Amino acid sequence: MSLLQRPLDLDGIRELDRQDPLASFKTRFALPKGTIYLDGNSLGAQPSAAVEAVEGLMVQWRDLLIQGWNQGWFDAPERLGDRLAPLLGAEPGEVLVTDTITHNLFKLMGYITEGQGRTRPVILSEGGNFPTDGYIAQGFCRFGGFEHRVVPEGEALEAYLDERVAVVVLSHVHYRTGRLRDMAAITRQVHASGAEVIWDLAHSAGALPVDLAACGVRYAVGCTYKYLNGGPGAPAFLYVRRDCQARGWQPLSGWLGHAAPFAFEADYAPAPGISQFRTGTHSPLAFAALEVSLTLWQEVDLTQLRRKSQRLIALFRESLADCLDEHGISDITPDEAQRGSQVGLLAPSHGYSIVQALIARGVIGDYREPGLMRFGFAPLYLSHEDVWQAAQHLREVLSEGEYLAPRFQQRGAVT
Repeated sequence: MSLLQRPLDLDGIRELDRQDPLASFKTRFALPKGTIYLDGNSLGAQPSAAVEAVEGLMVQWRDLLIQGWNQGWFDAPERLGDRLAPLLGAEPGEVLVTDTITHNLFKLMGYITEGQGRTRPVILSEGGNFPTDGYIAQGFCRFGGFEHRVVPEGEALEAYLDERVAVVVLSHVHYRTGRLRDMAAITRQVHASGAEVIWDLAHSAGALPVDLAACGVRYAVGCTYKYLNGGPGAPAFLYVRRDCQARGWQPLSGWLGHAAPFAFEADYAPAPGISQFRTGTHSPLAFAALEVSLTLWQEVDLTQLRRKSQRLIALFRESLADCLDEHGISDITPDEAQRGSQVGLLAPSHGYSIVQALIARGVIGDYREPGLMRFGFAPLYLSHEDVWQAAQHLREVLSEGEYLAPRFQQRGAVT
C-alpha cells in the first residue's frame, strides 16, 4: 500500500515510529545531534558501545602488551566470521573477517583458477560496477596471464559466458542504481557454464537478508563498514563454502595463513579450512569496534529490517514524487522487489551542489559521478520521522535554490 493513501502529516509519521519493532535500536548508536544520516551505504554510524570497546582494547594493550594475542586478538578473524555467518546464510567455519574486499577478491580469483588447473583463461567482471572490482580483476589478469573481459552495463550475462570463463565477479546490489540481482538464478547460470561466481556483498550485508547457502553460492566477499557499522576502514570478509575449502592455495600466502605460523617453517603449507585465507597481521583495534556491532546484530530480525527498509524508501520517494521533474531530477531507484536499501536520484547539472546544500542542513547523503545523489536507508538508526524530515529539507533546497550558492560548488578530495 502506498504511504500516500493515508495522511502524510507529522502525527501519522510518528505513529509509524511508535509501531516500529526496530525503533529501540536507534538509541544504541551515537549520532550527532541535529543530523539525519542517509549515508550508511558508504559508512555506517557508530554503535555507542564501540568507544568503550576500543578503549578496553587500549587498556588490554597497555597492561598485557604482547600477551594480548593469546587473549582473543589472534583468533578474531575466525570468531567474528562465525558471528557474521548467520547474517549471510552461512555456517560456522565458512566466513573469515580479514583484509579488504580488494585483497579478498584477488585471493579468491587465484584460489579458484588454481583449483580449475588454470584451464579457463578469462576473468569476467561487470561494466558500471564499483571500480575496485574491475581494477583488481585487471591487476590479477595482468600478472597472472589471464584475460579480463567486461560485461557492458545493462547487457545480459549469458552472452558472455563460454567455456573460457573461469570466474565472474558480480555485485549483489549495484552501488549506483541499488539494483538487487537474483543471486540464486545467476549462480545456477554461472555454475551451469562451468565457471565460478564471486559475489560482492558490500551493499547487501546488513541491508537485507542474504542466504548464500540457499542460493548455492560457493564464494563471496564483502565489507563491514557500511550497513554493518564496523567503523572507517573496518576489515572486510570472505566466504568459502565448506566443501570448497580444500581446492588449492590462495595466492597471498602470508604467514598467518600457514598451517603452523609459529613453527616458522621455510615452506608454505596452507592452514586447514577458512583460516588458509588469512594473510598478514590484523588490527585488534579495528576488530574490537566491529565485534561490538556484530554482537548488536545478533538481536536483529532481518525480515523486520527488510520490511522497514522498504517502507522508509517508499516514504522518501513518495514525499518527493511531485517535485523532482520540475528541477530536472530523475528517480532511478528500482522497484521494491529489485532494489537494495538505497535511493538514487540523478541530477546531471547540480547533483553535487544539492548534496552539499543538504549536508549544510544536517542531512547527509553522498554523491557519485556523473550526477548521482545516493541516499542509504539503514533501518537500525533511522526513524520514519528522520526520513520524512529529510525529504522536506530536499524539497526546500530545491525550491529555494540554495544549491546554487558558490560555497556548494567547491569540491573536497572525497565526494
